[in-house]
Amino acid sequence: MAEMFLEKFKALVPAYLDDEWTPREGYTSEELAELLADSELPDQTKIPLVLWELYRALGRCEEILEAYHFIFDPDELVTEEGYLLFLEDEEERWVWGVGTSDLRVPDPLIHRRNNDKHEWTSEGATVSEFLFDLLEFSFGED
Repeated sequence: MAEMFLEKFKALVPAYLDDEWTPREGYTSEELAELLADSELPDQTKIPLVLWELYRALGRCEEILEAYHFIFDPDELVTEEGYLLFLEDEEERWVWGVGTSDLRVPDPLIHRRNNDKHEWTSEGATVSEFLFDLLEFSFGED
């Protein structure tokens, strides 16, 4: 499948960290496949292209992936309540994921769970739209 988001994710390093992107910011395809195999995901679970390319571009870039919100490491991905969970706020009040029925969609809609009530709501955006907006908010100027 053609790359859709890889260059946009790579561009976040110079945009937000004033540094040049290098391959050490992300994982190789082989490393990523190994990490996913080590996760608690069911054997045949695939992650959406948007997450695959996020980890390829920025999987090791903690300055971006752990800024106010925490994007799970590939080997920490889990499925719960019919969702693949990949993002959490720093107070652990909210978690974000995509429906397991949408994992083959390159950029599926993102949903948020209130961890106290275990209620899911749609964010009304795709994963990429949500992540780019979240990072712009997190790194934007005051």
